[in-house]
Amino acid sequence: MPELPEVETVRRGLSKLVTGEKIVALKASYPRMVLTGFDALKSALLGQTIRQVSRRGKYLIFEFDELALISHLRMEGKYRLETADFVVQKHDHIFMTFADGKTLIYNDVRKFGTWELIGTEKNLTELSKKLEQYFVKKNLGPEPTFTDFDLSIFRKKLQKSRKKIKPYLLEQTLVVGLGNIYVDEVLWAAQIHPETMAMALTEEQIKLLHDTIIEILQLAVVRGGSSIRTYTNAFGKEGDMQNELKVYGKEGTACPRCGTIIEKIKVAGRGTHFCPNCQKKIF
Repeated sequence: MPELPEVETVRRGLSKLVTGEKIVALKASYPRMVLTGFDALKSALLGQTIRQVSRRGKYLIFEFDELALISHLRMEGKYRLETADFVVQKHDHIFMTFADGKTLIYNDVRKFGTWELIGTEKNLTELSKKLEQYFVKKNLGPEPTFTDFDLSIFRKKLQKSRKKIKPYLLEQTLVVGLGNIYVDEVLWAAQIHPETMAMALTEEQIKLLHDTIIEILQLAVVRGGSSIRTYTNAFGKEGDMQNELKVYGKEGTACPRCGTIIEKIKVAGRGTHFCPNCQKKIF
C-alpha cells in the first residue's frame, strides 16, 4: 500500500506533469471508483483546468478553481501520463484527456482506489474550507512535520489510550501517513515493541517515537518512497527507500543494531517485523 512518502512522491511528479492542463474528455471502464458518480464528475470537470496537485495524509487532491478531486490510491492505485497513441493496459480504469492531447490514466489492479469530487454544493463556502471539513470528518491526525505534529497532544492521546501502539499508529488519528512498512521501521528505530500498550510508553519513548516518525517519513520522501511489489512514481520510476529499511521484510535476518534474528508476528491482523531483543514488550 502506498504510504505518505509514496503518495507525496506521486504528488510531486503529477504536479510537474498536469498543473495547468485543461480537461477535454473523461472516460471510465470502471466508473464505480468515483464515489460521487462518474457522470457528475464528467459534467463538473469538462473544461476545467488543474490549478495544483496537493496532498493530505495519503490522499491526493487535484484542485480546480472551485472544485477538488480527491484521489485515494488504496492498495495499488497508480497514475501515468500518456501521449495520444497510447495502448490501454489491462487495469486502466479512468482516463482524463487534456487539450494538448495527453491523457492521465488511473490504473488499479485491485480496484480499491477511489475518486471523490468536492465543491459541487451550491453554497459560498471556500474550497479550502470544504476540503478542511472533508478531512475533519475523516478524523485525520496532523501531518508528520515538526510544525504540525504537536508533541504535547501526541503525548496526551497516548497516555489515555489502552490500544496497542502499532494498530493505533495505523489508524491515522495520531499522525497521518504511516502504513505497515513505516510503522515497523519507526518502532524499531525507537526500540518499542509493536504490541506495547500506548499508555505504557515512557516520556522518553514518546519523544523519541514522535521525532522518529517525522525523520523516517521525511527521509522516505527524499528517497522517493519504497518500491516494494508494484509501486512507481508518476514518471514510472521506482523509489529506493527499500534499501534503507531495517526490519520490514527482513524476518530471519540479523538485526542491524544487535544481531538478534528479526521475527515476524501478527499484530491486529497485520504482518509485523521487529527485533525481540531491541524491542522488548512493556505491559
